[in-house]
Amino acid sequence: MGMNITKKILSTHLAAPSDMVPGEEILLKVDQTLTHDINAVMTYLAFEQVGLDRIRTECSVSYLDHNLLYLDNKTPDDHIYLQSVAKRYGVHVSRPGNGICHAVQVARFGAPGKLLMGGDSHTPHGGSIGMLCIGVGGMDIATAMTGVPMRLKMPQIIKVNLTGHLQPGCNAKEVILEMLRRVGIKGGLGKVFEYVGPGAATLSVSERASITNMGAEMGATTSIFPADEQVRKFLKAEKREEDFTEILPDADAEYDGEMELNLSELVPLCACPHQPDNVIALKDVEKKKVQQVFIGSCTNSSYSDIAKAALVFKGRHVNEDVSCTCAISSKQIYKLLMRDGYIDMLLDAGVRLLELACGHVVRLDSHRQPKELQSAPRTVTLRGEQAIRPRKFIW
Repeated sequence: MGMNITKKILSTHLAAPSDMVPGEEILLKVDQTLTHDINAVMTYLAFEQVGLDRIRTECSVSYLDHNLLYLDNKTPDDHIYLQSVAKRYGVHVSRPGNGICHAVQVARFGAPGKLLMGGDSHTPHGGSIGMLCIGVGGMDIATAMTGVPMRLKMPQIIKVNLTGHLQPGCNAKEVILEMLRRVGIKGGLGKVFEYVGPGAATLSVSERASITNMGAEMGATTSIFPADEQVRKFLKAEKREEDFTEILPDADAEYDGEMELNLSELVPLCACPHQPDNVIALKDVEKKKVQQVFIGSCTNSSYSDIAKAALVFKGRHVNEDVSCTCAISSKQIYKLLMRDGYIDMLLDAGVRLLELACGHVVRLDSHRQPKELQSAPRTVTLRGEQAIRPRKFIW
C-alpha cells in the first residue's frame, strides 16, 4: 500500500529498521534544531558537557526572541553566553528583533522533508511547508545536537481531508478552531494530523501555518501539509526555491484515522474562556465590553493577518477605554507592512506595536532550578578568551 506524507519523512530518517507501528518506539535522525532564550541556556550547558567540538545536525539555530527585557544583568548575561556558545559550536544565532523562532525558521531554514526538533510548543508551525516539526524539551535538543537519534513513540497518523474553500469573513483560524471543537485539547495526544485534499491546495503557507502552529493546542505530536505548489511559491518568494522538494501522499496512502472538513461550511468561530476548545460560532458569543485587545503574535501575525486588521482600523481610532496591542512575527513581515502603509494605519489608529518577539515571560530564581544545573560550570572557552556565563538562567 501507498505511504502518507508523515511516513515518507519518517522512513527517510529512521536510525534503525522499524515497521512504524503506532505506539512502538522508533529512532530518528534529526536534521535541524531550534531553541529560544527561555530554555536554551540549559540546552547548551548540557551540550557542552558531552565534549564534542561541533554540533552534528545539519542546522541548529539559537533564537533570542522571548526574554528581551534587560531589567538587570541576568538577561544580557544569558544572551552573551548564548551568542558565544553558538560561535563555539557552529550554531546560528537569530538576534533580538529578527522575530519569533518558528516563523523565522520556516522562512530562512525550513525545507520540505526535513525533521526538526524545537524547544517551543509551537514548533509544528513548520508543518506548513511539508516539514516534520516536533516540540520537545531542552535536553532532547542537546541530545539531538550530538547526533544521537531521537526516541519517539510512533504516533497515529490522522488524515484530515479538506474540501471546498474558505468563505468571505472566514480565515484559516476557523479551521483549527473547528478541529479543537471536534477533538478537544487532549484529542491530539499521540497523533499527527495530516491535512490533505483539494481544500488544502487552496490554502497559502501562512494560512497553513495558523493551522499547524495551533495543533499544539490539541496536544498533537505535530501537524503537516503537503509540500506542493503553494510551498514552492513560498520558497520562491523567499529566494530559496532550490530547497523545494515535492512531497505528496500516495493515492492509496493508508492512515490510522480519517476526518472530513469542508472549508465552505465554516463560519467565523471564537474560542472562549477558559480553554481553547471552548469554541462557538462568533454570532452566538455574548457581547461584552473589553479593556484589552491583542492582535498577532506567533499564530496569526502573517502579512495578510496584520494587513486585514490595519484595513479595519483605517480611518478609525481605538476606543479610549481599550488598550490595543499588535505583535508582528518577524522583521521581514514588519518591513513589508511598513512599505505598503499598513504600519501607519495601525499607528494612526492608536494601536500599540510590540517588539518583534514572542510576548512576555517570567524569570524564576536559580533556587527553582534543578541542582545539577545550579552546579554546572560557568565558563566557556571561545578562541582563547573567556566568554561570560550567566549567573542565573531562565527556567
